Amino acid sequence: MTARAQAPPTLLENARVWTNDSTHPEANSLLIVDGRVEAVGTEASPLDAPTDATRIDLGGRRVVPGFNDAHTHFFDGASAVLAPDLLSSDTPEELVRRLEAFAATQPPGRWIVLTASWDHERWPGHPLPSRQLIDPATPRNPVWMARPDGHIGLANSLALEAAGVSRDTPDPAGGQIDRDPAGEPTGILRDASGLVTRVIPRPSEDEYREALDAGLAHAARLGVTTLQDMCYDPGEVEIRLLEEYAREGRLTARFTCQGWLGSWEEESRGGRKTGDGDEWVRVGGLKSFADGGLGASTAYFFEPYEGEAEYRGYLDPMMTPPDTFRARAEGADRAGFQLVTHAIGDAAISMVLDEYEGIAARNGDRDRRWRIEHAQHMAAKDFPRMAALGVIASVQPYHAIDDGRWAERKIGPERAKTTYAFRSFLDAGVPLAFGTDWPVAPLDPMRGIYAAVTRRTLDDAHPDGWVPEQKIGLDEAFAAYTSGSSYADNTESWKGRLAPGYAADLVVLSEDPWAIAPEDLAEVEAVLTMVGGKVVYRSKELVEPDGSQTAD
Repeated sequence: MTARAQAPPTLLENARVWTNDSTHPEANSLLIVDGRVEAVGTEASPLDAPTDATRIDLGGRRVVPGFNDAHTHFFDGASAVLAPDLLSSDTPEELVRRLEAFAATQPPGRWIVLTASWDHERWPGHPLPSRQLIDPATPRNPVWMARPDGHIGLANSLALEAAGVSRDTPDPAGGQIDRDPAGEPTGILRDASGLVTRVIPRPSEDEYREALDAGLAHAARLGVTTLQDMCYDPGEVEIRLLEEYAREGRLTARFTCQGWLGSWEEESRGGRKTGDGDEWVRVGGLKSFADGGLGASTAYFFEPYEGEAEYRGYLDPMMTPPDTFRARAEGADRAGFQLVTHAIGDAAISMVLDEYEGIAARNGDRDRRWRIEHAQHMAAKDFPRMAALGVIASVQPYHAIDDGRWAERKIGPERAKTTYAFRSFLDAGVPLAFGTDWPVAPLDPMRGIYAAVTRRTLDDAHPDGWVPEQKIGLDEAFAAYTSGSSYADNTESWKGRLAPGYAADLVVLSEDPWAIAPEDLAEVEAVLTMVGGKVVYRSKELVEPDGSQTAD
């Protein structure tokens, strides 16, 4: 573990602590020593703090374990913190206005790269944008703008020209170049972003550091204390900077870094495997893709999309043929890596379970904690099979209230019954881990908890919840965001609960989620965040009755 200077003991008192520990589910105080919970106090067993302890009176506020986001793209999200807000544009015209204002601040020739920057489902009539829409606003700069799901993006004409994408460019395997009636690219690329991103210059190290600082501050403000990140960075700049920040005591969240399955042999050199590292930067699993996304109509289903005679989506090239995935996944599994596989459509999920089952039969039993990322649209037959294999559903509840505005237009009401099926996962005994896919969705965990508990879509079209039978309870949602996500990265023995011996990663909330209406959950904020017993964020709201600050 990275050495850090130890602070004096800290006593959090006058609190309402949801410990996520069945031994003492509720507490009113916590004693923190050397970054760990030393003792838990209740009315029946009050704590006697050491004389040198820093005392923080929380005024009856609710305390929960720190949120562990099971799926992020941290540096993309951190860069988005520094970028203009285009995503909230309610019309194509508003998007163009904001893009033009931003482009005017950029030097000629500099690439404008924006993640989670547009969503045509917000716009009247749901029209897809085109290069012709944004070209007049960006005459001096090549532009690549990703839709939030990351499976569809928009390039302007300068970007297509720089990438050599023309009417003669064939569709890549598992992807599509949208074309106009004359056969010219419209600028929309579906699961084909690599055609453009391969020519985008990499950020400088200073830009990486600026993004890292912004992202860490954003996470701390939201109470996110662990990020399980898709760190498949070919230059390894991201991991190197995380480790540097950890050594210097500047890392204000813990990271579990998922690598790339396609590079499993390189990842495993020197015996490296899942779980290596320390409590600040750990080696995670190896990520791969089975299909695309629903928003791009590239998720892979057993039945065609609504209104399509034959089209069922795309399999990722790694799954065509399946033995491409099989050879890599089996080798990675033997080397001690957890398998982390993106699968969204029911047929893709079923195919991944087939492969997992075969690998387990050939490589023998052990505690693998295989994951399916997103697991959005399940076939009913696969819930018990997923449970029997011990496969973790690493899901993002905010997607349900976002995609729920339009998903049935693509898959119909019958398939929607097992879409974002949080209740069905728990009832079947499938381990459930919550995350966001940030920046695909906001990093704010309380929005995800709101989504899981209420399932009220963003357009307010479902006040009682979209597919309400898939709602889960508040305790279940918090558990999925804490101990559930800790189980997914194999840290549940020391993280995700507020119990003696566990890391003092915790969040103090502005309101008590158990004492307010479910529809108000999304408005709850962090007012204090601690990681390893150190305060990494404190709101100005958290003051003593006399107006003094409660913590340093």
